[in-house]
Amino acid sequence: MRLACRSCAAPLEHVVIDLGASPLSNRFLASQDLDGMEPTFPLKVYVCTRCWLMQLPAAVAPEEIFTDYAYFSSYSDTWLQHAERYADDMIARLALDARHKVVEIASNDGYLLQFFVRRGIRVLGIEPAANVAAVAEAKGVRSLIRFFGTATADEILRAGERADLLLGNNVLAHVPDLNDFIAGMARVLAPQGVITMEFPHLLRLIESNQFDTIYHEHYSYLSFGAAERAFERHGLSLFDVEELPSHGGSLRIFARHVADQAHPVSERVPEMRRREQHAGLEEIDGYAAFASRVEETKRGLLRFLIAARERGQRVAAYGAPAKGNTLLNYCGIRTDFIDYTVDRSEHKQGRFLPGSRIPIFSPERLAETKPDYVLILPWNLRDEIAAQLSYVAQWGGRLVVPIPRIEVIG
Repeated sequence: MRLACRSCAAPLEHVVIDLGASPLSNRFLASQDLDGMEPTFPLKVYVCTRCWLMQLPAAVAPEEIFTDYAYFSSYSDTWLQHAERYADDMIARLALDARHKVVEIASNDGYLLQFFVRRGIRVLGIEPAANVAAVAEAKGVRSLIRFFGTATADEILRAGERADLLLGNNVLAHVPDLNDFIAGMARVLAPQGVITMEFPHLLRLIESNQFDTIYHEHYSYLSFGAAERAFERHGLSLFDVEELPSHGGSLRIFARHVADQAHPVSERVPEMRRREQHAGLEEIDGYAAFASRVEETKRGLLRFLIAARERGQRVAAYGAPAKGNTLLNYCGIRTDFIDYTVDRSEHKQGRFLPGSRIPIFSPERLAETKPDYVLILPWNLRDEIAAQLSYVAQWGGRLVVPIPRIEVIG
């Protein structure tokens, strides 16, 4: 079957990495599911040599992933702090007040829009998962239960609404039809409105060996250059970019209509272009060593777990993030290496990780069983989690981070 780039439609021919087959990373199992079969799907990543978008061909429709969703943004204290800082910054930068409308695509449980609501600014959240949107509504965040694209944009326009600030955090990578999504943003954005999008930076993914962020929800792995070209096709111009520490290193891009000259182009835009080109993100050689680094990380983690088991030591994990499931399934790690994992989300407790079928408990389980090691699966939150787990040292336990390479801390 001929594959085409989801951004520019050029043929997809160059494979960056093949992580085998894996189940959906957020499809957690109930106990009654354990005797059944789990569908798995390929995790083979390509890069387009015309527009340099790295991407995973869509093996699963978004409705299969996002309609009943297990991820709730508000369970991370660090992420809530990030959201509140963003709201404060945008209100000041764009002089937002009660006359303006803020629209968030993939608004989740209202983790971010709640901070605009508290400041008296009108909001609209667009969220496809009804179970998550219900939590946002309880916070006073008006939510439209839809997938976003041109059809949803037209529905919003018919209701007489436009976005003065249109934002999306970690959603751009989740979109199978990138052109329909960006075209929808261009339609719903007010003439002098501003778009901000945050997404993990492809440069950091490759440099820091963050292969576990590759999973079926993430259709695209974006560089600044690839995003800029995609937005330009729909009359949107990127005028600023910020680097963020979130998710192991992310970008926040700022876009406006091409005809709107109220926001001059920041010097950070050409500088980011130069950095990505210097790193080889617009030539095949820039991707050549990634697969070998991933394989070495797998071997290193397995060596550590095998040695711990042979010494009679016990290993538990912390967290049940999608990235952790990519890591565990790619490495073939099951309960023979990791006894269980814990997670703060009540929506995951009592269930089992997809593929590995490792059971999920509440964090109190760690103090009850006192494992020798705790493997931090959401390594991007290592500082927050290490602070929460400082008590593990009381029984001589130590924390372990798997990415970019195995590291024992504490």
